[in-house]
Amino acid sequence: MRKIFLLFLLIPLFGISQTKNILTVSRHFCKPDKVMEFEKALAAHAQKYHKGDWRWRVWSIQSGPDAGGYMVTEGPSDWATMDGRGDISAEHMTDWNKNVMPLTTSHGSSDYYSFQAELGTVVLTDYADKILINHMDAKPGKLGAVRELIAKLKKVWEAGKESVAVYSLTASGAPGFVTVTRLRGGLKELADGYRKPINERYNDVNGAGAWDTYLKDYADAVEKRWSELLVYKPELSSK
Repeated sequence: MRKIFLLFLLIPLFGISQTKNILTVSRHFCKPDKVMEFEKALAAHAQKYHKGDWRWRVWSIQSGPDAGGYMVTEGPSDWATMDGRGDISAEHMTDWNKNVMPLTTSHGSSDYYSFQAELGTVVLTDYADKILINHMDAKPGKLGAVRELIAKLKKVWEAGKESVAVYSLTASGAPGFVTVTRLRGGLKELADGYRKPINERYNDVNGAGAWDTYLKDYADAVEKRWSELLVYKPELSSK
């Protein structure tokens, strides 16, 4: 009887527990003549100060407007854990400010990505070493419409055996979504002929002419779109 009573006491805690689905994503750009020094300092910082919920995965940005930069993903965590993190130690911040920041340019960014499990075809931590990221900013009042467009692609991704993770942006500039295609087969997945063209696959799943409707809805809902290719750098990441 006592065990049952204790179980009832724990039910509220189960109800308020949060899923670890938040990534903190930052981008850094080192000075052109300081690449080796920057990578050494970044790796040392990641491997000393970033473990568990604060684990870092570091990526080299190969293409797009941020080509040549580095993307750092921290987590996954949840808002409650982040809220209770408290002040980062002085030693931690001194290492970052003294050993890493002086090697960077002034250009950088920081965002929160919220993993949307129901929209993608993979779990959050089912990673790949090469990824293709598509960024989509929604037009004012069209965030829900962008979400619906992504939902319609899920069956197409499943049919093509594509590994795609979907994130929404939270408190990070323009509202929108990020889709991350995890290239498990490597860069050959981008080659012509590896899969049927997206328009043909979309029509196969949704019916003839469906792709034309999708493009019209996309033009109506999406303000801006851009893509980039990234490669994982395990030697720079948390161990």
